Amino acid sequence: MPHPLRQRIFITGASAGLGQGMAREFADRGRDLVLVARRLDRLSELRAELLTRHPGIRVVVGELDVDDPEAVAEIVPRLAGELGGIDRFIANAGLGKGAPVGTGKARPNRQVLVTNVLGTHACCEAAVELFRAQGSGHLVVISSVAGVRGMGGTRTAYATSKAADAVLAEGIRADLLGSRRTRGIRVSTIHPGFIETDINTGRRGPFTVDLQTGVTALTAAIEREPVRAYVPEWPWRPIAGLLRVLPLPVVRKLA
Repeated sequence: MPHPLRQRIFITGASAGLGQGMAREFADRGRDLVLVARRLDRLSELRAELLTRHPGIRVVVGELDVDDPEAVAEIVPRLAGELGGIDRFIANAGLGKGAPVGTGKARPNRQVLVTNVLGTHACCEAAVELFRAQGSGHLVVISSVAGVRGMGGTRTAYATSKAADAVLAEGIRADLLGSRRTRGIRVSTIHPGFIETDINTGRRGPFTVDLQTGVTALTAAIEREPVRAYVPEWPWRPIAGLLRVLPLPVVRKLA
């Protein structure tokens, strides 16, 4: 069966990178948007750009730090209400700059874990509460191919956080399937590979794709509403399969 049109889309971390790119892609498709991030000035510029290109859509922007669960619980439903509700929530906000464990730089690693795990959890709590109330919706959790296996060096905390995000999404999906009233709420876990964004600075390998290619593949995957997707599908789906079974020393070299 075809999926319903998700006209009203909420995106976190929309001031740069994949979030900003998705905002442009969905605006091109005529969707109404709620865009949040910590940098309100960038969001305001993005809103002006999108409305100039697509005067028929609605774009709501708001400042939000996902590390503040009370703010998330208050701001998400308030901004969603400005569109009369939301049909899709994309939990995209995250950090990627960690350090090798045990090198005296625990603070950035902890911050990655707080933002990527607890921040994502706070967003999911707020979004799923809205979806439960209306009995429908599509939750999208942006994980990463890095979360398939443990990664060393500066990726350790990041990979850990993205593995946690994938498990969080799966747990939410399992819970929603347990009731006839919530069974129609879709949950998708998206695993991007290496895409040219600030979060991947210094981590780009031979399979890295440019931002536009990555965002186009990401948006197309989200529109299909899969349980799980790798972006771009080639080569990251087979690479993810290999990462699960290869010996850790080999994984370390590939990563």
